[in-house]
Amino acid sequence: MNAGAGIGLRSPHLAEIARDRPATGFLEIHAENYLATSPALETVELLRRDYEFSVHAVGLSLGSVDGLDEAHLDRVAALIDRLQPTLVSDHLSWSVAGGRYFNDLLPLPYTEEALQAVVRNVDRLQERLRRRVLVENPSCYLAFAHSTLSEPEFLAELVGRSGCGLLLDANNISVTAHNLRLDPEAWLGNLPASAIGEYHLAGHTVNEADGEPILIDDHGSRVADGVWSLFDEIVRRHGPRPTLVEWDTDLPALDVLLDEARRAGRALGVEVEADARAA
Repeated sequence: MNAGAGIGLRSPHLAEIARDRPATGFLEIHAENYLATSPALETVELLRRDYEFSVHAVGLSLGSVDGLDEAHLDRVAALIDRLQPTLVSDHLSWSVAGGRYFNDLLPLPYTEEALQAVVRNVDRLQERLRRRVLVENPSCYLAFAHSTLSEPEFLAELVGRSGCGLLLDANNISVTAHNLRLDPEAWLGNLPASAIGEYHLAGHTVNEADGEPILIDDHGSRVADGVWSLFDEIVRRHGPRPTLVEWDTDLPALDVLLDEARRAGRALGVEVEADARAA
């Protein structure tokens, strides 16, 4: 995939994109929205002829100590086989325990025990999909007192042991750094740059907890100025990569989302208006 800027394909925009075929670097879908055959999936298949695609899973629960749900994994694998996307990713988090699914991406302690569980699950995922997957850094609102590794160290160990790639989310870095009182640029220093396969950008909101501002990764607004500045630094350090603008709540008109992607393209040094067709 070329290092252009794309947008998340959300159902309210599906018909408009199918009709107008706007120029954008690529389209990304959430796997769990398309696990069953439907008219929407059939439209996605038609779009796949003209666009490169990324599939971003949100329910594999890579941090689960019980291992991956094989039935869910089979459904995701069938979707990947059907669409043949360029990139596949999920999150450094967990969301399943004892067969019960939680409606959130829950945090992990950064310990050797947790690392071993994630490596096992990523190994199984890559074996089943027969490809390398990207693992995304999460947004954090708390830190575990018994963690023995920093988040970048944990990610670097995961890459080294499993051979996976990284999806580097600039908004998540900003949210985590603010909430946990970290230096976002220092956070970047320990990453294996060659493993980075994709960037994400999104908006966040500011709430208050105990009289202190806390950032919430809600994907419901334009990318904040501070995130753009951090993204510029990421591109300076690591070079351009395929970059997605995520927007999942309070979804705007499609033109607003495409405008954010064009700004990301300028930061990458890539013209989003160039040919949007799949290779």
